Amino acid sequence: MTTQYSRGRRRAAGPASAPRAAEDFSAERPRDSQREARRQRRGAFRQITDFAAASGIGQKAGIALAATGLALTVTVPVTGPVMADQQPGQSASAVSAAPQPEVSAAAAAQIDFSRSSVVTQGDPDGKLKQLLSAQSAGSITPAASAGSLGPPLAKLATASPFGFRVSPITGGTGDFHRGQDFVAQCGTSVLAAASGTVTFVGWHEYGGGNRVVVDHGNGLETTYNHLSSATVKEGQTVTRGDVVALSGTTGASTGCHLHFEVQVNGEVVDPTGWL
Repeated sequence: MTTQYSRGRRRAAGPASAPRAAEDFSAERPRDSQREARRQRRGAFRQITDFAAASGIGQKAGIALAATGLALTVTVPVTGPVMADQQPGQSASAVSAAPQPEVSAAAAAQIDFSRSSVVTQGDPDGKLKQLLSAQSAGSITPAASAGSLGPPLAKLATASPFGFRVSPITGGTGDFHRGQDFVAQCGTSVLAAASGTVTFVGWHEYGGGNRVVVDHGNGLETTYNHLSSATVKEGQTVTRGDVVALSGTTGASTGCHLHFEVQVNGEVVDPTGWL
């Protein structure tokens, strides 16, 4: 029997009910069929995070795992140096926290950052400078000299090669051609084949007509002949590709062209071995 109060609460008026019997929780519950699968997935993920912490992959590995959907939030230790001599059973954090040797130097110590020059195929002036600084031009092999000089004209078309030929002036055989003739209309810009110093500007009495000579050092010179005019002066320093003259047909010439010579220790050599 119960008694009703004005506030709606009820109070038992009869005898107390019998206590509920305690349930036995020791009895074996039915196993969750998905429990073992979840445990395996969690174990594989734990192995990945442990590897990331030990190998120094760090936060990047956590971000990658989260991005692939393996985890929404991954927390791994900040990357740090891992010593190669990690002992078995020693954690990666303990190894990374090992004291590092201190590097110090005297207050008056001098630090030199100088280094040897690096020359590539894209730096022909550097290649030529390196060749000439190490040895005389006469001892440079053809394989080393190839490509070390630039073209004396913007476009090269051979009119007459270096060596013996029939003379275009006399028509006689056995004429030794001391350079390479290139096709060029009168007034075409003639370019310095490499950096150097202009040592001669004037008339060449042996058939070269108006002539410019550039000294590149260590016995290497280039000459430009049959010019209509020169644009440089003796003693002037030029760089590769600078205009040194305009082509012409002065001297022993039968038409407008450029006669280009390469001299090594005063002796002419085939220009094609340097271009």
